[in-house]
Order: sequence, then C-alpha cells, then structure tokens
Amino acid sequence: MKSATLFGVGCLWLLATGCAVNSATSSGGPADRVAPESEVTSALGWGVKPLLPAPQPQTLPKLKPAKAIGWPQDQSPTAMTGFKVTRFAAGLDHPRWLLVLPNGDVLVAESDAPDRGSARGGLMSWIAKRVMRYAGSSLPSANRISLLRDVDEDGVADLKFAFIENLNSPFGMALYENVLFVANTDAVLAFDYVEGRTRIDAPGRVLLALPAQGPNSHWTKNLLLDAKANRLFVAVGSNSNIGELGAAQEVGRAAIWAVDLETLDAEIYARGLRNPVGMAQHPKTGALWTVVNERDQLGDDLVPDYLGEVAQGDDYGWPTRYWGVLRDPRVPEDWSEVVGSADNLSGAAMRQAGAPSPSIRIPAYALGAHTASLGLAFYANEAMPAFQSGAIIGQHGSWNREPKSGYQVLFVPFDTSGQPVGAPLPILTGFLDAQGRAMGRPVGVVIDQSGSILVADDVGGVVWRVSP
Repeated sequence: MKSATLFGVGCLWLLATGCAVNSATSSGGPADRVAPESEVTSALGWGVKPLLPAPQPQTLPKLKPAKAIGWPQDQSPTAMTGFKVTRFAAGLDHPRWLLVLPNGDVLVAESDAPDRGSARGGLMSWIAKRVMRYAGSSLPSANRISLLRDVDEDGVADLKFAFIENLNSPFGMALYENVLFVANTDAVLAFDYVEGRTRIDAPGRVLLALPAQGPNSHWTKNLLLDAKANRLFVAVGSNSNIGELGAAQEVGRAAIWAVDLETLDAEIYARGLRNPVGMAQHPKTGALWTVVNERDQLGDDLVPDYLGEVAQGDDYGWPTRYWGVLRDPRVPEDWSEVVGSADNLSGAAMRQAGAPSPSIRIPAYALGAHTASLGLAFYANEAMPAFQSGAIIGQHGSWNREPKSGYQVLFVPFDTSGQPVGAPLPILTGFLDAQGRAMGRPVGVVIDQSGSILVADDVGGVVWRVSP
C-alpha cells in the first residue's frame, strides 16, 4: 500500500496542475465495458493508477438514468466465458443484500429507501428521488428479510420464507454465534437465531442507534462481523453529496464504526468515506476493505468510486478531498465534522474519533466514475480458482453519466501481498438492453457454500447464481 500511496501523490500533483491528463483516454465506453490490461494504468478513473481529469463543477447533475424495465421471461445477464448464470431465486421484492448462513440457507434483504416524509434535503434530494423512481428505486419498501433454501442442492432455491418482517429499510446482516444482527436504516438490531428455523417473530433488541435524520440520503447501513476481534463493523454513508447540508447533518456519518461485542462500546473506526457500502475482510491478510460511492457533479469522469483498504484511524478525505490529495473546489477548506458527544445517537458509549486526520489516505483501486459500486466479497473457494483471493464487486450503475457506467459484476485480482493489481474482469454483464434500459441492476454479492457467486438484482427481483 505504501508504494501505491507514494506514486499517487506524485502522479496526482501533476494531474492537479493540469499536466499528464489525456482527456481523450477514457474507459467510459458503452455500459459493461471494462478497461483492458493495456489501459489499466492510463484509463480515466480505473485501476491502481487512474488518470483523473480537471474538475468541471456542475450546478445541476446530468440526468441520464437507465429506465428500469425488468427481465423478459427468456433473458438473463451474460456470464464471462467458462461460466454460466442461472436464477437461484426470482419473484423477489427489490432484493438488495445477501447473507449465507452456516447451514447453506441464504438470507435476502428485500428493501428500499424509507419514507422521508416532509424531510427537506434541498434540490439535489428532490432530483435524486425522482431519478431513482425512474431507475427502479424509491418504491414502498418490503421491509422484510426472506430465507431461501435449496433443498435438493441443485442451485435453485426450492423454498422461500418470510424470515423477519416489519423492519425499517433493512440492509446489512451478520451472524455471530446464536445472534443475528440486522441493520435497519436507523438502528442495528439483534435477534436470537436458531439454525434451521424459518421465521423469527420476536422483536429485535436495539444494539446501536444509527443516524437517520432527514433526508437520510444514503439510507443503506451495512454490517460486517470481525469474529477474531469480537467486533462488528457498521458502515454509514453521508447525508449529502459534499456536506452541503452542514456539518451538523453529518455527525456519525461518512464513516465505518466498530462495535465491541463484549462491552457494546462503539467508536468511529475510519472516516471521510462518502458512502461506504460493501465491506469484506481479505481471506489471507484479514484486512478490512470497502467499496465507496464517491461524490457527484464534477464531470462524467470524476470522481471514481473506489476499493480501499481500511485501518483504524484512517481518513479518506470526504468532503474536502477526493482521491487523497485533490481539493474539491466547491467545499470550504474549513469544513469540518462537528466533534463531540454523540450519545444522542445511542445508549451505547459512542464517541467521535477526534478531528479529521491531517494525513488523507489514497484509495487502492479506482472503479470508474458514477458506477455505484455497492457489493463486495472476496473469493476463497476452490470451485473457481481463477477468482482466488480477489474481489467480486457489484456495480449498480450510473444515473448521471453519459455514456452509462457500471451495470455489471466485476472481478478485481489481488497479488500475494493482498493488494489489487491489474485490470478488472467482467464476470456478469448484459444488464442493459439495446435501448439502454435496465433489465436489472446488481447490488449485493456473496459466495455460497458450493463456491458459486450469488448476486442480488433489485430491479430484476432476482438472485443470480454464477458457477463454472
């Protein structure tokens, strides 16, 4: 990581002064296109050494969403050569996130944004809500976690059960011994879990309250269990694009929290992450990684979403900085998070981790601008050796870029030291039809017990299964 960081400082200094920017070089071709190996160190917004153009601030975002239409009966995404894709489950209500249980059952969070009521989020919030409705979101949330069971182990779920109902825009899930944690948009809940049961009726216990004040722009809250350290990571996105609603609206946000499962104390583990969603630990190094949705309205090729390693105390710079050292010209230098007690957010002993760090960490790998990279899982199974120890990433797809970007599931290879390297490979493509409409949009990704990749497709209402 150190060598990549040192390179980034020198390279980005040139970019920031207007040098070494080849505006004709772009990975932003048709949707589903991924930068080839020859472009991986010179593509706009892709790879370990991305080129970044000069910022072009926009008063209003470019509105180019893909209209959501769902899948025709006889169509499915396209798997890369040597692999096949099948429907593991269909007929789901906006499936967003997945968790594989020890007995092989699969939990799926069927969820959408909460009703924001009269909360005001400014013009951007108003625009985003309408764009998301067109793109297949902002619909009434099912507020349910369903359990899928493949009885005969043929790669198709035979049974579906309403496992937990009456939740509040649920998203992340994690199992710790006999306790199932579920992240609602406003709290982490704990449920007693018994393996094999198909329903939980008892209400969840509040483990940790989460910031969810209006407009609650990034409503998804994700979870990851770090069993070795006996802690739970909680990812909380910002409440705005670049902090335009004020620092008070961002207390406890744009951060990953760590909860000690013995004491229930919670603290900010890392900050400056605009919208960290997918989290995973590398199977060899044990390091925490996340995929982050970066800011909008700086141009078609800024700012790239990214894959980043996260250590305690890290600061990734949002909102004043992007890609480590580059200043966002729209954000005042003295913008800072309100530091102080956050006890109003939880009965647990939550505390801020102090003022933003003077040292901003540079991301490890750029994933393209506006790709909405959400899902993240590391592959650690012998079924598909080509993916060993690399990252599987679900890209939900752009709504403010032309041509469209994302709308695919990618593989990012890692080297033996546990760092990303080389060009990304498309595992699953074809989510857009010939007219650029979205038949599906991938979100969460997990590896099942057979080593197959499961992909939650919220627009299609499907969980796809990729296997050899």
